[in-house]
Amino acid sequence: MTVVARTQAEIIRRRFFRHRAAMAGLVTLLFVIVLAYSSIGVGPIPGWWDKTYMSTASVLDGGRPTLSLVPGFLGGDGIRLGEHPFGQDNVGIDYFALVMRGTQQSLTVAFLIGFVSTVIGATVGATSGYFRGRTEAVLMRFTDVMIAIPVLVFAAILAAAAGRAGIVALGVAIGAVTWTGLARLVRGEFLSLREKEFVEAARAAGTRSTRIIFKHIMPNTVGVIIVSATLAIAAGILLETALSYLDLGVRAPDVSLGSLISRYETAMQTRPWLFWWPGVFIVAIALSVNFIGDGLRDAFDPRQTRVRD
Repeated sequence: MTVVARTQAEIIRRRFFRHRAAMAGLVTLLFVIVLAYSSIGVGPIPGWWDKTYMSTASVLDGGRPTLSLVPGFLGGDGIRLGEHPFGQDNVGIDYFALVMRGTQQSLTVAFLIGFVSTVIGATVGATSGYFRGRTEAVLMRFTDVMIAIPVLVFAAILAAAAGRAGIVALGVAIGAVTWTGLARLVRGEFLSLREKEFVEAARAAGTRSTRIIFKHIMPNTVGVIIVSATLAIAAGILLETALSYLDLGVRAPDVSLGSLISRYETAMQTRPWLFWWPGVFIVAIALSVNFIGDGLRDAFDPRQTRVRD
């Protein structure tokens, strides 16, 4: 029997692509991203859908969705999009275009939250875990203070001001208060790795601290960081939804999935599709990102030593 030697990167990649839930999540997330950005376009780049999220029209058939997914041989109307697949709102705006715009905004905020919280959390955790002493004491006490403040309350205060400045400011503001969990994880990894022989050898050779952190220790914590980043994205879209529902997130005339749910919650009894479509996309994005995070966690787990061919 021939034993094939594989690098650590190859082993991680094989584990991840053999994780069925992660693959389902990845396909779903890519589908949502491609659908949202290709349908109505981005900025000056047009999409394939012929309606916009701002143009009004006459309300047809009470604004009911024209989407059909049941084939004709099963007694349905056939597979078709129709004129307004997700229906229309009360002023005749095409709801498919509106939901796609909300999905774009929510995805942008969520990925910004994941990026900002990951950068801050990894920096704080790495610095405190490596240098110890007074640096660790100051950074960890600051982290404890941030943990003591309810995230939703703190995020609501920052979002109330940042929401007027646009989605970039909103994403940065929320990311600036959601990094504490990652900071503690990275600090724990650095406390363990800084005592390893390869770090001691680098220190004895006169290697600068910054090089030891980024060249020798950080690569060994990349698994924790990547997994935490994906989970931060999932948590970010739910937090943005909650803030937009409270009218503290994305502001009119723009929309997000959370603001659409808030705007049309009273239509639950008469036109439920206005409430359900944003909810479906929120659940799809959050679940798919969580499944991807689970797959990455299993792929980076050093206890997973067996890879099936």
